[in-house]
Amino acid sequence: MSTENLQEGDPLIAPSSTEHPLYDSIVEACRTVYDPEIPVNIFDLGLIYTIAIDDANAVRVIMTLTAPGCPVAGEMPGWVADAVEAIPGVKQVDVEMTFQPQWGMDMMSDEARLELGFI
Repeated sequence: MSTENLQEGDPLIAPSSTEHPLYDSIVEACRTVYDPEIPVNIFDLGLIYTIAIDDANAVRVIMTLTAPGCPVAGEMPGWVADAVEAIPGVKQVDVEMTFQPQWGMDMMSDEARLELGFI
């Protein structure tokens, strides 16, 4: 989702399909992907902004990186797509990279902060 189409009051991060039966499996798949420089999975790091699942079980993942110059920027979306495509029932996966809003440490889960020594 690009920010130029946002209307005032729209969320910067689109909501996820948390009620969809595949949502929890997709989250677990995302938790198998790690930023090679940080020993925490990308979901708990807060790099997965949106998991949208339509009625045909097509999945759209909107994600970011800890920094735009991340050395694996070109590879990480493929890692996420591979992990999610392996889930039974998923029809297709599109992974979109965004830098709006910019990632910050406040997006990490408590588990990630603990693992990295921030708590």
